[in-house]
Amino acid sequence: MANHAMTNHSAQPLYTQEQRERRDQTYWTTVQGVLAPLQFVVFLVSLALVVNYLISGSGYHAATVSIVLKTFVLYLIMVTGAIWEKVVFGQYLLAPAFFWEDVFSFLVIALHTAYLLTLSMGWLDSGQLIALALAAYATYVVNAGQFLFKLRRARLETADSA
Repeated sequence: MANHAMTNHSAQPLYTQEQRERRDQTYWTTVQGVLAPLQFVVFLVSLALVVNYLISGSGYHAATVSIVLKTFVLYLIMVTGAIWEKVVFGQYLLAPAFFWEDVFSFLVIALHTAYLLTLSMGWLDSGQLIALALAAYATYVVNAGQFLFKLRRARLETADSA
């Protein structure tokens, strides 16, 4: 009953029946389902390395490599996510069902890209780079939460329609 009440508060379902069928049939849903937890694991390892560097003052190189790796995994999931969105909703980004998640993703990507740019150009010192990485990571956590909320909402809607 509580699940039904929760989905009734939403103005529109996330997916039409046709979109749900495309979502369930496309290979890109599986790709996203693999990449999202992989990205989160990479994030957790990287965060641990960054925190280790902040606490101990050593391990900067490992932290830096992990941040770069995290950024490339982010790029991969964003590109494949745009393809998924095109298959399911007919547009690469900013489909109404995921509009705000995509908008916030732009900020996540911008901060991660700023990290790579400033690292490669030598514009910031190590402390400033780590601060920028932590800002990028904070936005990533918010964005991941947005997508987890939508995943839960989609599951509840699917259960309600069954």
